Amino acid sequence: MKILVTGSAGFIGWKTAAMLLKQGAEVTGIDNLNEYYDPRLKDYRLSELKKQPGFCFYKADIENIHELQPIFDQHDFDAVLNLAARAGVRYSMENPHIYIATNIIGTLNLLEMMKQHSISKLVLASTSSLYAGQAMPFTEDMPVNTPVSPYAASKKGAEAIAYSYHYLYGMDVSILRYFTVYGPAGRPDMSIFRFIKWIDEGMPLKLYGDGNQSRDFTYVDDIALGTIKAIKKVGYEIVNLGGGRNPLSLNEVIRKIETALGKKAVIENSPFPKADLFETQADISKAMRLFEWHPRVDIEEGLNNTVGWYKENKSWLRGIKI
Repeated sequence: MKILVTGSAGFIGWKTAAMLLKQGAEVTGIDNLNEYYDPRLKDYRLSELKKQPGFCFYKADIENIHELQPIFDQHDFDAVLNLAARAGVRYSMENPHIYIATNIIGTLNLLEMMKQHSISKLVLASTSSLYAGQAMPFTEDMPVNTPVSPYAASKKGAEAIAYSYHYLYGMDVSILRYFTVYGPAGRPDMSIFRFIKWIDEGMPLKLYGDGNQSRDFTYVDDIALGTIKAIKKVGYEIVNLGGGRNPLSLNEVIRKIETALGKKAVIENSPFPKADLFETQADISKAMRLFEWHPRVDIEEGLNNTVGWYKENKSWLRGIKI
């Protein structure tokens, strides 16, 4: 298959593209390589992808439809995996306009290109942040009409515009709501990366709230596999991809990282942010039924893999800003 992966230098996009290449697909990657976080991580991921045959990369921005046009003209894609996004709840409160531009306008631009080139399959990355105010475990049929951050609102908008193109033009759309993805080469604005680095370097660990908030942590390889399985024809479906186990508190995660590193955290507490969810838990029965997908990597293995990668790359990770 010939697959377009947007955000291919991003955390999930990189791992998904790498897995597709190993399966023998031809992958075209798009990424604007923005500096939301230290670009050395994106350079690392991209260099790993370029080692594999069948990978073609364009530095381009999905917000700019004129940059997308020649890419779609040149390639005959079987599916588009839109994993490019502005992510992060707190940053969306500081810069809401770029979240709307990338997550909604960017998705619209891709849908227009797909319509123009008769490409019928879209896999769209969404978020568990949409479930604010709902009872756990979160199921896909819950009303998600109360987003509590511009980030969540922008993902809701992307889901809505994708549905309209499914309805109007018969596009086949898989919406994937990801739950707290972590793993090697993860984003430095997310808790797992930060906790490992702060604890290892003896820096104060900045913890929002008392640490009892919990997440349905999901290992990146599991997320990538589920994303690839979602290329399957489904009509229009929203599907949770999450750990599917009991949520783990941040305090428990910190203890496990302390054990893996053999060091103690110096914790510095801050108020819990209003726009964050206190707890998340995915009902993944739909993913199991539609895609025969379930998470394979538990938190112990996943954290050990992540800490191991950090140790192997500590020489250059020391300079990464978080």
